[in-house]
Amino acid sequence: MRRSESPGEIDEGLYSRQLYVLGHEAMRRLAKTAVLVSGMKGLGVEIAKNIILAGVKSVTVHDPGNTQWSDLSSQFFLSERDVGQNRAVASQQHLAELNSYVPVTAYTGELSESFLAAFQVVVLSNSPLEEQLRISDICHACGIRFILADTKGLAGQLFCDFGENFVVDETSEADPVCAYVQHISQGTPGVVTCRDRQGHGHGFADGDFVTFSDVGGMSQLNGCKPLAIHVLDEFTLEIGDTSSFAPYQRGGVITQVKVPQLHSYESLRASLAKPKIKAMDDRGCSLHLAFRALHTFTAEMGRLPRPRVQADAERLLELARGLTTHQELLDEGLVRTFAHVSAGELSPMAALLGGLAAQEVLKAASGKFLPLAQWLYFDALECLPEQGTMLLTEESCAPRGSRYDGQIAVFGADFQERLGRQKYFVVGAGAIGCELLKNFAMIGLAAGEGGSITVTDMDTIERSNLSRQLLFRLRDVGKLKSETAAAAVRRMNPTTRVTAQPHHVGPDTETLYGDDFFMALDGVTNALDSMQARAYVDSLCIRYLKPLLDSGTEGTKGHVQVVVPHLTQPFGSPLDLTESAVPLCTLRHFPSTIEHTLQWARDEFDGLFKVPAENVNKFLEDPAFLEVQRTTQDLEGVRSSLQEKPHSWQDCVRWARQRWESLYHHTILNLLHAFPPGQETSPGVPFWAGPKRCPQPLEFDCNNSTHMEYIMAAASLFAQMHRLQVPRDRAAARETLRAMAMPPFQLEVAVRIPVTEEEMEEMPTGVDEEQLAALRQELAEHRQALLERGCGSTHLMEPIHFEKDDDSNGHVDFIMAASNLRAANYGIAPADWHKSKRVAGRIVPAIATTTAAVAGLACLELYKLVWGHQDLDSYCNSFLQLAEPLLTRFHPLSPLATYKYGQETWSCWHRVEVPGIGAHGEELTLQELLDQLQGVHSLPVRTVLCGVTILYASFWAKQKREAQLACRLTQLVGGLPGAVWPPRRILVLDLVCEDQQDDDVLPPVHVWLPCG
Repeated sequence: MRRSESPGEIDEGLYSRQLYVLGHEAMRRLAKTAVLVSGMKGLGVEIAKNIILAGVKSVTVHDPGNTQWSDLSSQFFLSERDVGQNRAVASQQHLAELNSYVPVTAYTGELSESFLAAFQVVVLSNSPLEEQLRISDICHACGIRFILADTKGLAGQLFCDFGENFVVDETSEADPVCAYVQHISQGTPGVVTCRDRQGHGHGFADGDFVTFSDVGGMSQLNGCKPLAIHVLDEFTLEIGDTSSFAPYQRGGVITQVKVPQLHSYESLRASLAKPKIKAMDDRGCSLHLAFRALHTFTAEMGRLPRPRVQADAERLLELARGLTTHQELLDEGLVRTFAHVSAGELSPMAALLGGLAAQEVLKAASGKFLPLAQWLYFDALECLPEQGTMLLTEESCAPRGSRYDGQIAVFGADFQERLGRQKYFVVGAGAIGCELLKNFAMIGLAAGEGGSITVTDMDTIERSNLSRQLLFRLRDVGKLKSETAAAAVRRMNPTTRVTAQPHHVGPDTETLYGDDFFMALDGVTNALDSMQARAYVDSLCIRYLKPLLDSGTEGTKGHVQVVVPHLTQPFGSPLDLTESAVPLCTLRHFPSTIEHTLQWARDEFDGLFKVPAENVNKFLEDPAFLEVQRTTQDLEGVRSSLQEKPHSWQDCVRWARQRWESLYHHTILNLLHAFPPGQETSPGVPFWAGPKRCPQPLEFDCNNSTHMEYIMAAASLFAQMHRLQVPRDRAAARETLRAMAMPPFQLEVAVRIPVTEEEMEEMPTGVDEEQLAALRQELAEHRQALLERGCGSTHLMEPIHFEKDDDSNGHVDFIMAASNLRAANYGIAPADWHKSKRVAGRIVPAIATTTAAVAGLACLELYKLVWGHQDLDSYCNSFLQLAEPLLTRFHPLSPLATYKYGQETWSCWHRVEVPGIGAHGEELTLQELLDQLQGVHSLPVRTVLCGVTILYASFWAKQKREAQLACRLTQLVGGLPGAVWPPRRILVLDLVCEDQQDDDVLPPVHVWLPCG
């Protein structure tokens, strides 16, 4: 079942992107899990939001306390009118609207043992240590998974106890590792030599379990039960006793098998004194002691340490010292700073810890991915003002009765005003964009006089967005994302000054997002899927010297990169989130994975049902179609499409059957003729080995479901493309197929099949001009005849554009059948409908937990940008993988030398700036510009370019040079192709100098032109 049609089934239309992260079985387990989240401040509501979007069985939110002003700086479902009201009760309705499948209940009473027994997972946030210990003891004894999460200002903690016998079914998100066998020794143990598809190391880890397939000779290994391996080096590993097996001959694939693992966890009480801390270091130990001391301080004083009150900080430090005998492990400066900020409530910290904690809830519910063992501590104290730039005091951090009191406690009131004045551009209002905007509203970005947020996104809301994009509801489907998101954040914080626009950002919208727009900004945030679009936005930030926060996710992986003018390198696509192209010869002739056959099928879809129709329509509607340079293949395709025009369902079935025979029988026989099964590339080295799988032709069978699925899907799409309205009758198709007699196979002679990319490039591309002319003449006469009979419009076709999100259109059905048939040719395991849809649709797996965490990390960097930090080491790029769980932060790199002239080098941020108005008060001529470049910047110019157009070249004739030099700059560029109106304020020019060396690249020239 592809879509939920009955109770208990997974709603794949809603959860499609998350299903590609967790899988169906994990999702079914989620739907059976009742979760309690106690504490409805910013962190608690983040956790609840994420797990409700994920689709657990039910969520009960608990909090005995009432809303305070300081809560509003991070609790996005509370407002000023809720101050004094119970936090859980006030939040319940908002949370319930997130997912109609998840009942949400508010509870304000005591967490008794009998009450807790109703839940499979319990999450505590914002609770005293005594309560944590009591509930942890109950959960540990009763087999209830227990999670503790807390944030205090710029520090956070996370603890997990999933019991003493917790089974993890799948520890990682990565696909199973696969390698190609080159040799297996007979011995105790047997040694396997293998490489990956690119000839690199095998990629296995010590202790992995593996199985084998397609091994020649030592066939006892094929399909064996999972074997534990011991890695010797990057190309060899041991697998156990192979001494009694037959000698290895050739081939074979070794594949990782993910086996369940049993994990044991200590209770909170047992773990406090000797904690197992993720990335155990002195900082983690100090934070552990600081949080413990904070509980003691709160119990003793009845409050948290007051911001910037030294006596409170010293008392907390004294308490922390009393908890350890290893004073040298205690970072006293860290503890003091922690005390100063611990009264704070920050939305970015809640978003980060809320994403991490919610993913642990999903692990506890599903057994999918490796849980935290057992403590994680995080701090971002580097977000505070750099030393010597701003002195925070008790007075500046004192509460004001403001919705930002939780943030003022950390950064002070002046910083809050600075946040309010910011002007930011948010590019994209999808999952990350929604989370960023929510955080911006909470922290008060652009909520003051002079502030502004512009958010742009041309997409509309789809139902599949609702499981991870918190600002949208079912009633919003079909509306613009940007407008809906802007309206939602205004409801969260009515003072947020946000403007929505429905545009993409690209060269064709530079009139909208040009010089004036960008120069007024304080910064830009990328919330885009496309690497190309993200790189384009980065190029604008370089041009206008604006900081950029770039974020991206894929499943449980995410990254944040901060780009600061003159200080860091520009945007670079994270290696772990990019794909490498598959060689064309692999797709056409030598697939080795189901991904290869799916990509081939996706290309086949366009080649059969989109491109031919587009070409026929152009041929019929555009008289100049035949005059434009066309390939013989294009014109033969038009002729074939016209000749193949079907008149009945039977015609469509016959076409599909002939296509089937060509692809899965004849093509394979031709390939085997060129490269027989026993062929060797050199003596003793078989051609069909390693990634090259020897194919076998298929024989058509009406009773084979995959064969019939191909016929039905291909014939239906063929009929649709030809605008033929006929019933898609399977029984009639079978009758037609049984009555068909296929012509015998004819070998294609003198056809060269390329084996490598180099051979593909060497293939002759010459055109038989005589044949091409004859084909043009034939088609021109055919078109004339159609027009004279008035039949031109009846031959127009319907190009079919692949659409992945309409499960009823048959597109994925065709691709799955086409791919699985090709997989059968090559002995590759087939893919189910869901994997076929993901690969063919290039769907990026996504889940709300990762999005929330990434947005939180991005906003922590935003704090530093607003402060204006100048120390490179205060900024952090981040990479996280919640499945493991892994969170890595590292300092950005300084910009590299991009430009060079003589002995001088500059980074990408450098430009030669020239005022466009001369001393006489008039706009510069080109001659005056060259004089300035020579006199002020010592640049003897030989050539001036604007884009790809040459404005001046010293080798031009004297008359032409003089005429050009006398022109004003706006005269020169106003008539260029693509010139915009009104003209730019910054004219960007490229130079070539007289004495420039081959390796010299000059920075661009920015000429500041007069306004208006």
